[in-house]
Amino acid sequence: MVSLYLPIVKFILALKLEFSKPQLNHLFTLVHGIILCAGRKNITQIRNAARQDRHLSSLTNFLNHAPWCINRMQRRRMHFVMEKIRAKRMKHGDTKRLAFLIVDDTCCKKETTTKKMEALSFQYSHEAGKSVWCHCVVTAHVVCEGHSYAWDFRPYYREEYCSKHGLSFKSKNDLAAEMIEAFPAAQDEQVYVLMEYTSEKIINCCNRKGYHVIAAVKTNRLICVSGVTISIADFAAQYIRKADLRSVTVESQGTYWVYEYEGPVSEMENVKALLSWKDEYAASSKPQVCLLCTDLSLDLVTIQCYYHVRWNTETGYRYFKELLGFDQYQLLSFVGIQRFWAIQYLTQNYLESQRQDWMRSDKHLTLGDVVYRIRQEFFGQIIVYVYQQALEKKPLFDILKHLKIPA
Repeated sequence: MVSLYLPIVKFILALKLEFSKPQLNHLFTLVHGIILCAGRKNITQIRNAARQDRHLSSLTNFLNHAPWCINRMQRRRMHFVMEKIRAKRMKHGDTKRLAFLIVDDTCCKKETTTKKMEALSFQYSHEAGKSVWCHCVVTAHVVCEGHSYAWDFRPYYREEYCSKHGLSFKSKNDLAAEMIEAFPAAQDEQVYVLMEYTSEKIINCCNRKGYHVIAAVKTNRLICVSGVTISIADFAAQYIRKADLRSVTVESQGTYWVYEYEGPVSEMENVKALLSWKDEYAASSKPQVCLLCTDLSLDLVTIQCYYHVRWNTETGYRYFKELLGFDQYQLLSFVGIQRFWAIQYLTQNYLESQRQDWMRSDKHLTLGDVVYRIRQEFFGQIIVYVYQQALEKKPLFDILKHLKIPA
C-alpha cells in the first residue's frame, strides 16, 4: 500500500489542531498533494497527485463548508514555529536574540473572465506595473536563527468592496499594524520590522511594541537639514557631493556610496536615513536606494545587512507561487480561498522545518531541494510497492488501478 509521506503526518499531528479524523485525512491529502504536484495546482490536480480515493467534492467541501477554525490552525502553527526557533536558540546558546518580521503585500492574479470568484477586484501590482484583476494579500514572514517561515496573512479589500458588502475598511497599513501587534516576541528579543515602504502608523505601532523599523522611503519625503526643510531628492541633487559619501561594501550585496542623515523624515522624528548609490555615484542624481532605520545605534553596514534579510519574502513569494501554487486556486468561495492560503502557509512551514532538519548534512538546501527530495522518496515508495505486488503475482491492471495510472 502506498501511504502518505510519514513526516508530513507527524508534523500536522504535532500541531494538535483538534480536527476530526476525516478532516485530518483531508488536510494530509492537501498538504501531500501540494508538495507532490509538479504542474498546475488546482484542487483536482492536488488530489490526483496525492493518489487518494477521496472524492473531489469532499475536498472542496472541507475547504468551503466544513466546521473547522482557520484562526486556531494559524495560532497552533505559529506557536509550533516559535517553539522550533527558540529551541534552536537555546541549543546554540545564542545571546544575540534577533528576530526579523518582514511585512509586504502580493497579488494573486486572475483572468478578468473570472467573475464568480468572490472578493476579486482591480489592484495595483508592483510586479506588473499596473492594476490587475486579483486578490491582494498583506503578508508577514519571520526570519530568525537561520529559519525562514511564512508567518501570517491578511486579505486586503478595496474601500468600494467593503462598502458594498458591509465590511469595515482597513488599509494595508492597518493590516500590517495588526500583524505587528499580534507578533508574540519574547521580552528579551529585539525585533526588526522590515518593509518596502513605511508610514507614521507603522512606526508608532512598532514603538509601542519596542520594535525597530528598517524600511525603504521615497525620495520625495522631507528632511530637515540645519533648519531647512527639503525633499531627499532635492537635497541629494543640490548639496551632496562625492566627498560627502562613504564607500560601504556589504557581503554578497556589493559596494554602495552612502550618505548618512540623522533627524526627522516627514512625520517621523529622529530616525537615521541612508541615501545610497549602487556601485557608482553620479553627480546631481537621486539616490537609488533610501533606507530609514529607527535604531540609531546601528552602523551603516549593519543596517544594509539587516535590510537585505527582506529578500526572504521575495524568494518566499516565488516558492509560494511557482512551487506550491499559492495563486493557482480555482475556488469560488472566499472562505475556501482563505482556508487554502492557511494550508499553504502550513505546507511552507513544514517544508522549512524539514529543511532545517536536513541541513545538518547539507547546509545549502533550498525549499525547492526539499520538495524534490520528498517527491523522489515518494516515487521510491511507489517502486517498492510495485515490486512487492509483483512478487505476490498481483495482476498488473489491479496495480495500475490502485495507483490511478492509466494502462
